[in-house]
Amino acid sequence: MGMARVIVAISGASGAAVAVDVLHLLKERAVEVHLIVSHWGAITLEHETGMRTRDLQPLVHTIHSNKNMASALASGSYPVDAMAIVPCSARTLGAIAQGTDPSLLGRAADVCLKERRKLVCALRETPLSAIHLANALAVTNAGGIVAPLVPTFYANPHSVSDIVHDMASRIVESLGFRVESSPHWGENTGLEIHRSDAPALSESSSDNIHALNN
Repeated sequence: MGMARVIVAISGASGAAVAVDVLHLLKERAVEVHLIVSHWGAITLEHETGMRTRDLQPLVHTIHSNKNMASALASGSYPVDAMAIVPCSARTLGAIAQGTDPSLLGRAADVCLKERRKLVCALRETPLSAIHLANALAVTNAGGIVAPLVPTFYANPHSVSDIVHDMASRIVESLGFRVESSPHWGENTGLEIHRSDAPALSESSSDNIHALNN
């Protein structure tokens, strides 16, 4: 397969702007993107960004109906490199963990897991209950990556757009595509702490650390 092929799914959780930025970043990298938007994902997308699903068409190769179980994305024989669900609701994560989601989104995620393809679930939920944690562990054990939408404050963001871009960049990099504009510790943040710059430990501190490690 030549051009990388990626599925991006938008479920009904807050954070639709991150999904839009992910699509922009993938288009810049000439990735063939197949988009799935759930019913509530479409509603949240319009509420938070003012965009409708059809407005995303210029950013993707194909938009698939979440009800279309005859889609090529429902088959493991259709070659796909990776899938990202962003944002990923707690309900969606649970359905994937249990393998019970009857939608195309859930089936496509299930296919990625069974075919040992990369699946990134950008979870958007807080606080997390024991049920959420168990589902996250189940997906992780099945080979998926649970990547909560957490901003990187050490990059000193100056706007909401900066935070959105940073979270989108981390998702795209989890899919396997480098984003040079994303802050990378020790490279372009200017915040790397070198060993020679680190404060010296007192004798008592060294003893305490030694005790904790033994």
